[in-house]
Amino acid sequence: MPVLIEAISVIVRRDAVESKFPGGWEAFMGWVQNSTLCADSVIARVGFMAPQDVKHFITELESNGLTYLQRGSAVDMVVVDQQRGLAAPCDWLEIGSLAAPTNPEKTLRAARMGDSDDPNLITPDGWHFDGSLSDKFTFVETGRVPEYLDFVRTENGVQVYRDIRNGELVYTGRTS
Repeated sequence: MPVLIEAISVIVRRDAVESKFPGGWEAFMGWVQNSTLCADSVIARVGFMAPQDVKHFITELESNGLTYLQRGSAVDMVVVDQQRGLAAPCDWLEIGSLAAPTNPEKTLRAARMGDSDDPNLITPDGWHFDGSLSDKFTFVETGRVPEYLDFVRTENGVQVYRDIRNGELVYTGRTS
């Protein structure tokens, strides 16, 4: 089954979690403190909005026995950017687009294990297309944040900015 790709997603092979992560899948699910976790029977996805949080998550996974890259290719996990696709060569994952559930004229990004043919999309609990990053995507490069965004506040782990160009509030979820 395909899993949702939004913002920056880390896709992890469940067989690697079972065999390498201390305590296996059940321990992994308890360890991931991020409401974007969703999984089918072969891959799991955890989403992030900031590259620093992705780097921290990968470092933690590696310290728990998983391997990110070997000779430049993804082994147990891979990073997938909603706009740019795979961050490293990966022969076990396919990235594609699906029609949005509430608006077939719009699309969203999804990933699946190469041999999967089930079309049902897996999303985090409580996710809805309308208003999601798949519906209304905004991207500002990390180094350009001061040019476009004014920091307003932090609220429940979410950084709130005001877009200088249009006055709208922009939210960035942070995990670390």
